[in-house]
Amino acid sequence: MNEVGLLVILALLYVGFGSTTNGFISANNQLSILRDGASIAIAAWAVTLIIIAGEIDVSVGPMVAFTSVCLAFLLQGHVPVLLAIVAALAIGGALGTIAGILRAYFGMPSFVATLGLWSALRGLAFFSTNALPVTFPDNDFLDSLADEWLGIPASAVIMLVLFAVFTFISRKTAYGRSVFAIGGNASAAELCGIPVARIRVLLFTTSGAMAALAGVLLTARLGSGNAGTASGLEFDVIAAVVIGGTSLSGGRGSMLGTLLGVFVITLIGNGLVLRGINPFFQEVVRGVIIVVAVLANTLVTRVREARRGLR
Repeated sequence: MNEVGLLVILALLYVGFGSTTNGFISANNQLSILRDGASIAIAAWAVTLIIIAGEIDVSVGPMVAFTSVCLAFLLQGHVPVLLAIVAALAIGGALGTIAGILRAYFGMPSFVATLGLWSALRGLAFFSTNALPVTFPDNDFLDSLADEWLGIPASAVIMLVLFAVFTFISRKTAYGRSVFAIGGNASAAELCGIPVARIRVLLFTTSGAMAALAGVLLTARLGSGNAGTASGLEFDVIAAVVIGGTSLSGGRGSMLGTLLGVFVITLIGNGLVLRGINPFFQEVVRGVIIVVAVLANTLVTRVREARRGLR
C-alpha cells in the first residue's frame, strides 16, 4: 500500500507541475530528473539497509564531497582514471568502516559516529581545497560517465543496476534477512547466531563506498572536485528512504519504496526550481517533507501494531 500511495503522489506531481510549469514534461527535463535522482538514489540504497537495521548515517553529503575532492586530486596528479576511481571508492569504504567500528565495537550511537564523520570530512574537504574547485585534465572515461548511454544518463543506468543488486541482496540473501532481523531485535538476532557487529560494520562500509560512487559520478558531471558539492544530500537521502516507508525504528523497508521516495523528492525539487521558487523557501519545503514523512511513518507503524494487538 505504501508503494501504491507513492505512485499516486508521483502521478499528482506530474499532473500538477506538468499543467502549471513550462518545460516540466520536456524530454530534457526528464533526463535532468533522472540525473538528479541518481545522485540521491545511489547513496540511498545503502542507507536503506542501514535504517532497516535500526541505525542512521548522516555523513553522506560530506562523504560525497570529500571523495570527489580526493578523486580530483588523484587525477590532477595523473593517476590512471580507473585506479583513481578504485582509490576513491576504497577511501569512502574505509571511512564508512570507521563509523561502523565505532558503532559495532565501541557502542557509540550511529548518529554520533556519523555526525562526527560529517563534520571532519566537511572540514577536510574545504581545508584541502581552500573552498576552490579542483580541476583535472580532460578524461574520456569520466566524460562517458557524465554522458548518456542509449539515450539514458549513465548515472541513471548505474542507479538502476544497483537497485536490482540491492533489491536482490535485501530480499534473497541471508545477509539481507539478517539486516531485517537486527533491525527488529538486535539482541534476539545475536542469540540466533547472527554476527551483529560484523554486519553493522559492513553496512557502514557499503554506505561509504556508495557515497564515494555518487561522488565519482558528480565529479564526472561537474568536471571538477568541489568541497561544496552535495551539500544537504544526506537530508534528501534520509527523506527519500523514510518517505519510501522504511521505519526509523528498524525492521521494515524496501528498495522499491526508496526508489519511489527518491523520485518524489527529486520531482518536488525540480518543479520548485522551474517555477522560480526562492531557494531558501525550497529548504523550508524539504524540511516540511521530512517531518510529514516521519510523522506518517510513525502513524502507520502505530496502526499496524494496534491491528496486531487486536489479533
